Amino acid sequence: MKFSGTMVGSDNPKALGEFYTKILGKPGMQEDTWYGWQDGAQIMIGGHSEVTGQNTAPARIMLTLEVEDVPASYNELIKLGATSIAEPYHPSPDNPMWLATVADPDGNYLQVAAPWN
Repeated sequence: MKFSGTMVGSDNPKALGEFYTKILGKPGMQEDTWYGWQDGAQIMIGGHSEVTGQNTAPARIMLTLEVEDVPASYNELIKLGATSIAEPYHPSPDNPMWLATVADPDGNYLQVAAPWN
C-alpha cells in the first residue's frame, strides 16, 4: 500500500477551495466545486453528503504546510482569512524548529512547519 493523499469534505467546498487556491495556487484539477492539488501527496476538496458546518474535532487530523519561514507564512495565512490557533513557537526549549497552527474557513487545523531537515 502507498499513501497517496487526503480528501477534505465540506458543505461549502467553493469557499474552501478558493481559500486553498490563495495558499497553494491554481489547482491542478478543478471540476465544479471539486479542487485538487498534487505535490507529492494529493489533496482534494469537495462536497460530501455527511459533512455539515464547522469541523467539531479539528485536532484529530491536521494538514501540514511545510514552509521556510513559519512566522511570515503564519502572518500571511491570517491575512488570507485563517484563524489563529497557536502563534509561531518552538515545540521545546532545545528544539529550534518552528511550528504554528491555524484553522481554515471550515475549522480544519493546518500545522505550519519548517522543514524537518
